[in-house]
Amino acid sequence: MRYLVNTHRLVARQSLYPLILASGLALSFFAWRVFYAGNWNYANLLWNLFLAWLPFFFSFLAATSYRFFPNAWWLIPFPALPWLVFFPNAPYIVTDFYHLAERPPIPMWYDIGLIAIFAFAGIFLAIASLRTMHQLVEVYLGKFIGWVFALFVLGLGGLGVYLGRFGRYNSWDLLVQPKTVIKGIASQLLNPMDNLGFVGFTLMFTSILIVFYLMFVSVNQLDPIHKLSQVSLEGQNE
Repeated sequence: MRYLVNTHRLVARQSLYPLILASGLALSFFAWRVFYAGNWNYANLLWNLFLAWLPFFFSFLAATSYRFFPNAWWLIPFPALPWLVFFPNAPYIVTDFYHLAERPPIPMWYDIGLIAIFAFAGIFLAIASLRTMHQLVEVYLGKFIGWVFALFVLGLGGLGVYLGRFGRYNSWDLLVQPKTVIKGIASQLLNPMDNLGFVGFTLMFTSILIVFYLMFVSVNQLDPIHKLSQVSLEGQNE
């Protein structure tokens, strides 16, 4: 029983339950669409959702490693490297609105909701996985380095989404053909005025991810309402 309780606490801290709920709802929306329309339009959302789960999976491995071997810091980089490589896949689903179009007999409002729930699941997976890795960096290197790390990763996330959507690179390209990917990024960075779309998209998407992440962190740090009432009563008694 104690093992089950500890397991529940671990997965709850990683936001696994709402992530499963969001993904399950997305899959049910898609299944109904296939049943009603008789086609597999937007099937790419399934693959993108699977890829979005990969960074969360690796962050969960890192958290589990810390849970059982807190002093073995050298174990963290093993899941952390693939987590970083696959991280942009999670928020990437937002760009699937690029494919939105009238596709009878399904009304467009349904397809908007379909893509939205997949995008929400992807963003939530990205933020939850980053929060885990952020906390691990804070444990070993302190809060300042932890926030530098988080902001750096969010910037890489914005860059990765651009490269995935417009450069047509995949995460595994960074492992299979790193020189090609680095060369493509360098050509964009060295000529920013000739690639304003690259700069604008990366900055815009990075800022969106930063705001979402800050909102998630601030909500997690809210005090329970009963504690707020205690503070209020203590203030009145002074």
